[in-house]
Amino acid sequence: MADYQNRVSQSFSERMRLNRFRRKRERSSLREEFRIVPRWLVVTVVLLWVLAIAIGTMVNLGQSFTIYSSPDHSTTDIQHQIWPWELRNDPVLASLALAGVITSIAIPMAGFLLFLGYVYRDAKRRGMHAGLWMLLILILSPAYLAIGFLLYFFLREPLPYGCPQCGTTVGARFNYCPNCDANLHPSCPNCRQEVGEADKFCANCGNTLPRGGGVTTTIATSGEVQPAR
Repeated sequence: MADYQNRVSQSFSERMRLNRFRRKRERSSLREEFRIVPRWLVVTVVLLWVLAIAIGTMVNLGQSFTIYSSPDHSTTDIQHQIWPWELRNDPVLASLALAGVITSIAIPMAGFLLFLGYVYRDAKRRGMHAGLWMLLILILSPAYLAIGFLLYFFLREPLPYGCPQCGTTVGARFNYCPNCDANLHPSCPNCRQEVGEADKFCANCGNTLPRGGGVTTTIATSGEVQPAR
């Protein structure tokens, strides 16, 4: 039993090592990553924020109550109950303060929704089960906040890409193209373990590596493959 657990642990560690190694070749910018978020979701979040401010302002400025200024209730005085009370005589500043409070609450909520949209789209393009990851994040979020997102970014698969020789879409875990047998990742000719592009010796068996490390590729987020220089 202990031997089986040890093999499972080593297999998981090796998988994580390969994932981190291959994700380093993905070239992306913050703008490209943000484009993954569905546009309709961004528009919906902005509209909900504007609607919340509009409704909050109307309700805040529209509240009023009556004060009876004589014991017999013959004279009355109508006053507006504006929040915050210190700014009741300046509706503009009171509205700005309320908008600031609504915005401070809306920012984390909007960030959560946008991250959900990003995870769903990103998981689909990486060949992962997007629905299960969405469910896991929703289950973990109330008690553990952002732990679901951290787990996703730690465990997500590398991006698939096109074979530089024949253009066939291949998984990021493939060492050779199943269509043309092209070498997709530099590996040690002795033990077949993946090596770095600039490595001179294999970290697994100590074998001297050929100069240049063999065929190497750089994975772009658009799915295009560019030869490494």
